[in-house]
Amino acid sequence: MTLPTVAEARSLAQYLLEDALPRRWSHVQAVGAKAERICRMLPSSDGSALVVAAWLHDVGYSPTLVSTGFHSLDGARWLRDHGFDNRVTALVAYHSCARLEAVERNLDATLTDEFPREDSPTADALCYCDMTTGPDGQDFEAADRLAEIRSRYGPDHLVTRFITKAEPEILAAVRRTKQRISSLQPM
Repeated sequence: MTLPTVAEARSLAQYLLEDALPRRWSHVQAVGAKAERICRMLPSSDGSALVVAAWLHDVGYSPTLVSTGFHSLDGARWLRDHGFDNRVTALVAYHSCARLEAVERNLDATLTDEFPREDSPTADALCYCDMTTGPDGQDFEAADRLAEIRSRYGPDHLVTRFITKAEPEILAAVRRTKQRISSLQPM
């Protein structure tokens, strides 16, 4: 399994999302662009994996890929079944604390059985790109993004329960990534 190029990942995400889910496509474009801007904080192979995973992180929302209704798992399964790089597939499977959403959906055993979880600066950076980008591609502070998600789904939705449980981990990943980015800025 090989790592697709950024252009291939972007093209695939566009094909799967642009017409069916234009708002989701706006979000993905901004997440991908943000990953392209910050990838230099990582070693080259990690930066490439980050950017490709950022472009592909939400393909599981595509109506043509939905199986379980859990977009992280659906997208990762589709990528795996189509020969995509194992690391990118796993980053998609677990992006933005998806393991906690898997618990809410009673899919945690399935997720952990099928994909290895990576705890790394690359996984943190993918969370940062996703959780600092709004649904229409606008920049957000992570806390504001989490509040927007809760507002959009409502107080009783499983996504709201998941995002509330994941908030400390998401904010920590965003904080670590911001520190890594700032260490690269000229003094």
